[in-house]
Amino acid sequence: MKRSEILRVEKYLRDKFGNNTITLSEQADGSCEVNLDGEFIGVLFRDDEDDEVSYDFHMAILDIDLAPVEGVPIPR
Repeated sequence: MKRSEILRVEKYLRDKFGNNTITLSEQADGSCEVNLDGEFIGVLFRDDEDDEVSYDFHMAILDIDLAPVEGVPIPR
């Protein structure tokens, strides 16, 4: 990704989520690490299929990181 794209997507994410601690860091493979307040939360990929450009954000959430919710059973 070009630096200008990274800055535009970073601004979009900051505006969308109302959080200025979101940062993108370009990786050697062309993707970007997405960080929130310095903590890694996901990966962003550029997709330019069919002459349209989009950006795909992938965030994995580990089951062990989920807090219990009162009245909601934990699936086994």
